[in-house]
Amino acid sequence: MDDIAAHLSTVVDEQPTAVSELDGGKIGTVYRVEFDGRAPLVAKTSETPLSIEATMLTHLADRGLPVPEIVHATDDLLVLEHVDGDSAISPEIERDVADHLAALHDVTAPAYGFECDTLTGSLHQPNPWTDSWVDFYRDQRLTYATGVASEAGELPDSTVERVEALAADLDSLLVEPEAPALIHGDVWTTNLLASDGELRAFLDPAAYYAHAEIELAYMDWTGTVGDAFFDRYDERRGIDSGFESRRDAYVCYPLLSHVYHFGERYLSELDGTLARLGY
Repeated sequence: MDDIAAHLSTVVDEQPTAVSELDGGKIGTVYRVEFDGRAPLVAKTSETPLSIEATMLTHLADRGLPVPEIVHATDDLLVLEHVDGDSAISPEIERDVADHLAALHDVTAPAYGFECDTLTGSLHQPNPWTDSWVDFYRDQRLTYATGVASEAGELPDSTVERVEALAADLDSLLVEPEAPALIHGDVWTTNLLASDGELRAFLDPAAYYAHAEIELAYMDWTGTVGDAFFDRYDERRGIDSGFESRRDAYVCYPLLSHVYHFGERYLSELDGTLARLGY
């Protein structure tokens, strides 16, 4: 923490008066930094390049999503404005989240992918611009994450074969949307800050242009939101009636990411999801 304080004093030209570690840093460490003469800041350190998160935050902010303002960004240190709030998600907040994400998902691009490769946690996310959503999801998400988790020794060969069988059938399981949609990529409870019945900020993105359904599937899987969110999102943007049949195919990607990050405790859930899909 002394190193953080010393570094921050050069970034903002004021000596911090207190540095305290915050909860919620799954990959890397997050600190609240206090000053006498200015509002507190948040400082993040990580072994993964934080400049990538800064790129994503800037991209999302430029397109209207409320995210913390960037004060300083390098690969080793990301300094953000401190946003007051907590992660208590009421139905009122769910509807606010739905409004923001419906607007975000209306932001389109000519193809699927992103301006750079990104990260979800420490898992690399390749984002080459791709004309087909099904091709992108198969090659850059399912197949890629399966290979990384397998190489890390976290995925048995039998599960690899089942995911590969699913990937081979995606043409018949998924649909191509009308246009690529910008997604946050990691919307779950601790990545939302709310206060006084209003959403204040989305945190820790894993952004790219995708089928918006993958965002909805992830939020449903994490239990972050319920009927209030989905009813409002459906009013604002519409949810295809076939979404429920595709949900589990999309949930396989975050499950593979969780197996890679956290090991065996997510393997049985991945196996169960594959079984429901018939693999």
